Amino acid sequence: MADTPPLNSGCPACDNNDTSGSAQRIRLLAHLRQHGSINTFQAIAQLNIVRPGARIAELRALGHKIATHLSTLKDDHGRDHRKVATYFLSAGSAQKVVE
Repeated sequence: MADTPPLNSGCPACDNNDTSGSAQRIRLLAHLRQHGSINTFQAIAQLNIVRPGARIAELRALGHKIATHLSTLKDDHGRDHRKVATYFLSAGSAQKVVE
């Protein structure tokens, strides 16, 4: 799993203790805007978002263009997981790519 720095602790959206859907969407979108991408493992560990795919679907419904790339990634224990989503904020239309 690639190391991605956590969000700036000075922003209100960074309160990982707020598990409301709206707070999770704010954190996720802020991360995508700052870093360009995030994978499922990172969203869970860094942003406290247990179902990032649901938050991505909600952001898409709000008009945000987010592409999905599915690939094999290793978890923190070195185990391979197939079809792990990595999400990218994009200017074009949303798409899904399977590796």
